[in-house]
Amino acid sequence: MSETNTTNNQTKDPLTRKLHDEENANSYKEDGMTFEEMFEQSLGDEGSPTHEVRTGEVREGKVISVGADKVLVDIGYKAEGEVDLSEFKAPDGTHDVKVGDTFSVVVARLENEHGLLTLSKDRADLMKAWDEIAEACERGDILEGVVTAVVKGGLQVNIGVKAFLPGSQLDTRPIKDLDQFVGKTLKFKVIKFNQKRGNIVLSRRAVMEVERDQLKSATLKQLKVGAVVRGTIKNVTDYGAFVDLGGVDGLLHITDMSWGRIKHPSEAITAGDEINVLVLKYDAEKERVSLGLKQILPDPWATVEDRFVVGQRVKGKVVSLTDYGAFIEVEAGVEGLIHVSEMSWTQRVKDPRKILDASEEVEAVILDIDLDSRRMSLGLKQISPNPWDTLEFKYPTGTKIKGVIKNLTDFGIFVEIEEGIDGLVHVSDLSWDNKVTNPAQEFEKGQEVEAMVMSIDKANERISLSVKNLSRDPWSSFIDANPAGTAVDGVVSKLANFGAFVELDEGVEGMVHISELSEDRIMHPEQVVKVGDKIKVEITNIDNRERKISLSVKALGRREEQENIDTYTKSQGTGRSSLADTLDPAIAAKLGLLGGDASKADSSNVGKSDDGSSEDS
Repeated sequence: MSETNTTNNQTKDPLTRKLHDEENANSYKEDGMTFEEMFEQSLGDEGSPTHEVRTGEVREGKVISVGADKVLVDIGYKAEGEVDLSEFKAPDGTHDVKVGDTFSVVVARLENEHGLLTLSKDRADLMKAWDEIAEACERGDILEGVVTAVVKGGLQVNIGVKAFLPGSQLDTRPIKDLDQFVGKTLKFKVIKFNQKRGNIVLSRRAVMEVERDQLKSATLKQLKVGAVVRGTIKNVTDYGAFVDLGGVDGLLHITDMSWGRIKHPSEAITAGDEINVLVLKYDAEKERVSLGLKQILPDPWATVEDRFVVGQRVKGKVVSLTDYGAFIEVEAGVEGLIHVSEMSWTQRVKDPRKILDASEEVEAVILDIDLDSRRMSLGLKQISPNPWDTLEFKYPTGTKIKGVIKNLTDFGIFVEIEEGIDGLVHVSDLSWDNKVTNPAQEFEKGQEVEAMVMSIDKANERISLSVKNLSRDPWSSFIDANPAGTAVDGVVSKLANFGAFVELDEGVEGMVHISELSEDRIMHPEQVVKVGDKIKVEITNIDNRERKISLSVKALGRREEQENIDTYTKSQGTGRSSLADTLDPAIAAKLGLLGGDASKADSSNVGKSDDGSSEDS
């Protein structure tokens, strides 16, 4: 190298000098010379130690002494050389060099002002590494290297020289956390090599694919349904996990992980775990494998009848809540259902979430066990006594109760007898007159009412109540006092084409047919009566079954006429004088009922008209 170049090289900073030296080293490679060739050339034709050296030459050196910042090295030349102590720095910060050590160095500069050569061990190592990497690349060899840092797009790896590992070449699957690989020693293949530019691109995925293909071939030969194989959890999803069986991935579905209920696969397994699994299905053509974990464990349902019987009390945790009930885990892998109908003796449970909470510990009674269907029915209400068992004794028929209206419907009102127990007052039992057609118009929710217990149906858990039976039936009272044939007073309450309705008493009504309103023929009741008129009628018929009373004005008139006649007849005695006294004198004279002088006085007039002429009697 010329003096000018030497001077320029001295003025450059260490990083620039290093890059410059690397370019010089690369120039030898471009001339087609390998590290070994340059080393042999540096020894001269006869290997004379006094052979003149040139910058860039590779020489074998031996440590003579170690100074504070320089290492003195003998390369078999008339002058020794110096190597920076920093080139021997170990990872722990110490300097790994001692007298007598031998290694290759590159002549970086000829004698300085002290007559010493400037040597570089790093450059010699770098040149050697490049040669080895080039040969390995040509042969397709696998290299080992240490990941030193995370850089943009991937990782930086030291394989003797700095190389780049793209993130896409790190694994056979995407990896998000690259920091986990820093400091690890891994195997790689060189997929791109450019010594002139100092560019080396590595692939770990290529190595893994080769290894995976080898494993896959061996694994496929051993796979068969029913075989228990060992694998590593590769990836966990919401529906299961993929298990690496050795070059072949198998799916372990969440339903095949545990005999018990799990909400997420992570509750049973963790990525990276090694587990034994059973091959459930194997499609050799598509290379699909279905695996099972619970199948290699004892099935708890196989011995359920040895541990549980109907009527037994059990404790468990609420593992699921649905619209129709709650599932309780009574032991690992064994669940029972508490249906909404079995949650309360007194409440109509529509939403189990209002009674139970997820993960809550509860006590229940076994109602049924179906081994074939692997189902267990549980009851929550059976833990406490059934209030309906004693209800008949507490509230016998005829008992009067007070309660609050809990609900109003079109067909009646529900009255709370005691907490959680309601009785129904049907619309027909609200009033004797049956005038209540819409309970909401007469009652309101929360109102306190009195009622009478009419019946209790324990089997169907129903209680019939009555409000009207708290008082005597006005109908019965009325007809007991007024049988058919009785004359009663009433008020016309309503008119219809066929007759008039007459209110006889509170809650008691009768009907006068149009034909019974008058002796005369009429076309409409309004011709003789109107609403509000007080009239006297006779009860002609009583229909207890239909609760109807037939009335008549005509019948009353006929009865009264007959009664008058009877009264007249009785009042006559053995003579006729009393009857004659009640008749018109002329009519009585005609009938010969007048006595003595009256008869004589008027006899001249008999058979004559007002003008004195005779007249037929």
